[in-house]
Amino acid sequence: MTMFNRYIINGLWATGVHYAVLVLLLEVVQIDKASVANLMAAVLGITTSFLGSRYFVFQKVEDSAWQQILRFVPLYALIAGIHTCVMWVWTDHFGWNYTLGFLLATGLQMAGSFLGNKYLVFKT
Repeated sequence: MTMFNRYIINGLWATGVHYAVLVLLLEVVQIDKASVANLMAAVLGITTSFLGSRYFVFQKVEDSAWQQILRFVPLYALIAGIHTCVMWVWTDHFGWNYTLGFLLATGLQMAGSFLGNKYLVFKT
């Protein structure tokens, strides 16, 4: 299996975790701001993504987990910020469907995360 295929599988899994927590927070917990719920859900999605990237996608263990985390956190803080801004504009400001906003934000996220992980965080 290629690295890119593993990246897709990991990304789908992490996105599923992120979206499931988002739905839980909006529909069950009833947080009234999609951007706030999205930011909270992103923490679990990002954690899932890091673990999958480290142990499944890139499988590089020369650097310590702490070294990789120190590079990963700023990258994903930026990505989570962009994701949250898209959700705020799409859902909280315009009132459009949060699922479509999530899909749009996730598409933008994918554009930078593979390259950021490959060349910055896990340096393959």
